[in-house]
Amino acid sequence: MRLAAISDIHSNVYALDAVLADIRKRGADVVVNLGDILYGPIAPRSTFELLMENDLVTVRGNQDRQIYEASSVEVASNPTMQFILAELGVEPLKWMRNLPFNLQLNEHVFLCHGTPNDDLTYLLENIDSGRAIVRSDNEIVSLLGTIQSDVVICGHTHTPRAVKTSTKQLIVNPGSVGLPAYTDDEPVVHSMESFSPHATYAIVENNKEGWSVQHIKVDYAYDKAAREAKKRNRLDWVHFLTTGRGL
Repeated sequence: MRLAAISDIHSNVYALDAVLADIRKRGADVVVNLGDILYGPIAPRSTFELLMENDLVTVRGNQDRQIYEASSVEVASNPTMQFILAELGVEPLKWMRNLPFNLQLNEHVFLCHGTPNDDLTYLLENIDSGRAIVRSDNEIVSLLGTIQSDVVICGHTHTPRAVKTSTKQLIVNPGSVGLPAYTDDEPVVHSMESFSPHATYAIVENNKEGWSVQHIKVDYAYDKAAREAKKRNRLDWVHFLTTGRGL
């Protein structure tokens, strides 16, 4: 089985188009999408339309949920959310509502956005110190809970990573297609950084030796994405998109 894993597109249709083209070139039996799909100041509607043209297995991310759960007060205080909702219309909201929270893809592979039980928690990284540190084996196994799949593929942190646990499970984060870095103040101020503007995804493959992982960085017209973010006065996103570094 050869699986391509993408995550955290964040409305960046330019990055998504480049990644899907690269996947077609390399080949994959299935493409999985780990969520945080349409939130962003770039091109949410075009991103949705491109996704509808492709056959992807998709789970929901926390910021997908936040779009359709946003209260009128939250929308009024968030110009980016106002732009997203105005662009999307009804159909993409209905689509996101119907996405599964997590998914047992087959007997070997489990998909989630954050952890199997929480879309806001980082499965592989602890950020209590303000920077990302890989969790201990015991912490990761505890967060997996009852999931015993050979491979668990997650997103959320925008950080390409593969970790093998003491339970012999391979945990893969493909990184972010559309946003190579960000700075957040929840639960503490921290930055997640890839240190380059590339769009990132992973190929996870099962062969006679076991499961292998390729983390792939794809160059694309990130200046176009940055220009769209600038139109929405998101200069923080311009920085993230063009440098892969936090603030």
